[in-house]
Amino acid sequence: MFTLPFMQRAFIAGLVSALLLGSLGVYVISREMSFAGDGIAHASLAGIALALLFGWAPIPIALIVGVIVAVSVYAIEKNTVVSRDAAIGILFTTGMSIGIVLLQFHDGFQPELISFLFGNILTVSTTDVLLIFAIGALILFLIHVYRSRLTFSTIDPEGAFLAGVHPNTMDLFLYIVLAISIILSIKVLGIILVSALLVIPSSISKLFARSFKEFRTYTWVLSVLIVVVGLMLSYILDLPSGATIVLFGALLFAISAISHSLVPRSS
Repeated sequence: MFTLPFMQRAFIAGLVSALLLGSLGVYVISREMSFAGDGIAHASLAGIALALLFGWAPIPIALIVGVIVAVSVYAIEKNTVVSRDAAIGILFTTGMSIGIVLLQFHDGFQPELISFLFGNILTVSTTDVLLIFAIGALILFLIHVYRSRLTFSTIDPEGAFLAGVHPNTMDLFLYIVLAISIILSIKVLGIILVSALLVIPSSISKLFARSFKEFRTYTWVLSVLIVVVGLMLSYILDLPSGATIVLFGALLFAISAISHSLVPRSS
């Protein structure tokens, strides 16, 4: 399978998505933002539908819509009494509704839309790989640069503020890079499944990590493992790639949760 060009592209795109979502998953879980990833992914349907309607490239338009949604959630959360989950829920359903209405103006069946909804990593083109790799590398670099400030503002927002870190700036940065990473990964896992790779590896890691550094390292390793093994299984068993990756991750989580519950805890 590793000699096939489409599988090579799939592995590269999958690995970049795994590293992106794994890097952000530790902050998403720690800040209880799991719903944010799902909301941004679903709201991006408006951008994808708009692009398909006018014959534009879907990913760039979806990136713009995703960033707008992320910034809007941040603005509503910080400037109103509306909670983050409520803001995400409003924008999530609004984006989905706009996408559904726009698709009514497009004649005929849209196979590309199905790949965005459910993911089809095996159809990732060379252009997609280059785009995912270039933007993904930039985001990973930025996360590395701001890693200490992100971690500090996540663990102790008040202490971070007193130390000169601006938690609100870090929150906005996290929302924006989260939106971009999710949109880039939609081609791999689909709108419906993409948030699973954001949440599952970090949830498993949280069961066993004894420090934030271990939490981050375990999440990276598990994200890559889930994508690589899931992709291999989908090829061997001839199953949908996105769903197989998520199901393998869910299986690992189930095994981890059971084994963790059986380990005696020290008083």
